[in-house]
Amino acid sequence: MEKEIRLLKVSSKTKPNSVAGAIAGIIRSEQKVQVQTIGAGALNQAIKGVAIARGFIAPTGQEIICIPFFKDIEVNGETKTAIVITIESR
Repeated sequence: MEKEIRLLKVSSKTKPNSVAGAIAGIIRSEQKVQVQTIGAGALNQAIKGVAIARGFIAPTGQEIICIPFFKDIEVNGETKTAIVITIESR
């Protein structure tokens, strides 16, 4: 049975360094994480976090790849389209 992938929710107010630290920590222990965003501001912070995390992880000889996809989610009874990025270690 495959282990469930950890999901980080990022908003436009989330600090990129916090996202990076969380991504790097989970990648080191679990090799895979997902980042969920709703809106351009949140996606911007998430991508900055991915770029910073890559700087943390690259010196270990690992590389990360990103696989983005759309997902409809319900927020307060409303359906919204999120962008989810699966981040894996290679």
